[in-house]
Amino acid sequence: MGMHGAAHIVWDWNGTLFHDNTAIIGATNAAFAELGLEPITLERYRELYCVPVPKFYERLIGRLPTDEEWEVMDLTFHRYYTEHRVGCGLTDGVPGLLAEWASAGRSQSILSMYGHDELVPLVRGFGIEPHFVRVDGRTGPSGGSKAEHMVRHVGALTGVEPARTVVIGDAADDAVAALHVGARAVLYTGGSHSRASLEGVGVPVVDSLEEAVAEAERLAA
Repeated sequence: MGMHGAAHIVWDWNGTLFHDNTAIIGATNAAFAELGLEPITLERYRELYCVPVPKFYERLIGRLPTDEEWEVMDLTFHRYYTEHRVGCGLTDGVPGLLAEWASAGRSQSILSMYGHDELVPLVRGFGIEPHFVRVDGRTGPSGGSKAEHMVRHVGALTGVEPARTVVIGDAADDAVAALHVGARAVLYTGGSHSRASLEGVGVPVVDSLEEAVAEAERLAA
């Protein structure tokens, strides 16, 4: 349950709280290899990544993947990601930031496009689950936008006002989802998007999660 009238952060997981860039790029290149595509660097990934994910593949190969190709790439990506993520950890400073936000009487939650059944035990395993009033991962097919998931997520938060809610994520789609529910957004450059690709979105862009939290506090005041 949220604190009535208090500021609230909706955190993204992958590339934001969870520093998984190496797992993402390893799994992406494994998916590319299934179709005989050349591997991609992290820098190139961050320049081109977008959602829905098939559009990202279109930017890379010049056409949308067929339904069959998408299914193969998606299954391959998630299989390899599960293997690679074990070497990844929380972004620097995350436990302290979460504790400080909560101790100030504010609430926070997670909304991720990572599968719900995978997400919850991963968050729990890092020992940070008690900081959140709700943890939601994606249900249904992968590859789409976060906006409709955000509607359900915010709607399930008791006592949380969209106008005092700030979404912190690493992708333009996080800002789109925030706008969709009347919330604000702060975008972090340490994940899936380059600073250049985020700056055109029209919301604050920061280089650390400490800055993101400070900006969220200002926006939600």
